[in-house]
Amino acid sequence: MDWPELRKQCLITEDDAVLALNKPAGISVTGERHDTDIVEMAAAQGETLYPVHRIDKVTSGLVLLAKQLPAHGELTRQFNKRTVGKAYLAVTESTGLPDRGVIDLPLSVGRKNRVRIAAPRESIRRDGDTWRVAEQDLLAGKNYPSVTEFATLARTDSHTVLALRPITGRRHQIRVHLAWIGHPIVGDPLFDRTGTHQRTHLHSWRLRLDASWRDSGVLELEADPDPDFWQVGGISVVDNPVEFAARLGLD
Repeated sequence: MDWPELRKQCLITEDDAVLALNKPAGISVTGERHDTDIVEMAAAQGETLYPVHRIDKVTSGLVLLAKQLPAHGELTRQFNKRTVGKAYLAVTESTGLPDRGVIDLPLSVGRKNRVRIAAPRESIRRDGDTWRVAEQDLLAGKNYPSVTEFATLARTDSHTVLALRPITGRRHQIRVHLAWIGHPIVGDPLFDRTGTHQRTHLHSWRLRLDASWRDSGVLELEADPDPDFWQVGGISVVDNPVEFAARLGLD
């Protein structure tokens, strides 16, 4: 797919300052060697874009790019200060999660630059509906406080659909948090090397930021998942994906 076609098919909204796209899984935002890269694709067609944030190549969904440097600065500062409202959708290869929960587990970077929980797996404890580790169990070296909140939206006999809010924005945070508490995301290549699933079932769903150039002063964005997000092994994880998506009225 070339840039004009990708831009047209994936467009969510656009103004003089920003461009928001519903990115397919399998396409990088920027900075990936030997991969399809949105920023480079645009540049090859004469359009300069500045990524406001990044989502992983395997993650589908909402990507916000600035068309002007002043807007880029205003928006990236909000990500750096963690004042952006963010929400993701995920399907886990598991059952047994509560209606709501908090994963409060610091992250570190291990061998081969792999993100991991900054403590032995066996030290993770569930306290009510919160997962955490004691300070004395933290591994030596640098660690990064990381918190993910989630709500369960739907359950089947074998899978769970979640809405998640990463309070912090660490690399691979949602993917590592869920996997290390025993609820990995379906098709996540960080933890499943079998290639059984055609995609990773993690989707960047909603963003809310201040936007001084807009009359409302706010930029509120939402990207609906493609139909394949709701299908695991040819079976739908919700009865009616279109109806289900329409009634997702989470704040």
